[in-house]
Amino acid sequence: MTNPILKEFPSEFTTDRLLIRMPMPGDGPAVYEAVVASIEELKPWLPFARFEQTLDGVETNLRESHVKFLKREDLRLLVFDKETGEFIASSGLHRINWDVPKFEIGYWIDTRQSGKGYMTEAVEGITRFAFEELAANRVEIRCAPKNVKSRAIAERLGYTLEGVLRNDGRGADGELRNTCVFSRVRE
Repeated sequence: MTNPILKEFPSEFTTDRLLIRMPMPGDGPAVYEAVVASIEELKPWLPFARFEQTLDGVETNLRESHVKFLKREDLRLLVFDKETGEFIASSGLHRINWDVPKFEIGYWIDTRQSGKGYMTEAVEGITRFAFEELAANRVEIRCAPKNVKSRAIAERLGYTLEGVLRNDGRGADGELRNTCVFSRVRE
């Protein structure tokens, strides 16, 4: 197999309303503001949200994500309004296995942008990017059974619920939780 760092593919793409791209140095303030505005909705689902967030910490994380994107180790993607440039959400293709290739989509949205269909549009665009640009054979979405909004996106986009992994991990609260595994595969 070719070393993944040699794989050529775009670092950004668009959907009808969105610009989706790799993180860049300087994205920290917009992402930090969204995390702070959304922290209560993120806490039940995302471990990072349980810890105090700082602007420097978010900027550092984004710069590390930029490097991982270039090294093809993890493909974090930031979602912006195509017209205004306003930050909307964080997503990406994670837990990559280039041998298959397969990817897992993770996502969270700025609470102030929720309910407008942006996350569904972004996940559909990222799914298409995975199949068309990265030659994916499998794309997964994993979420807690009680995370109704994340489940709804997977279901709305035609992902198949393959099963529920029992006691698969710990939730953001530290309690054991189950994990729904949704997938779309190349036919």
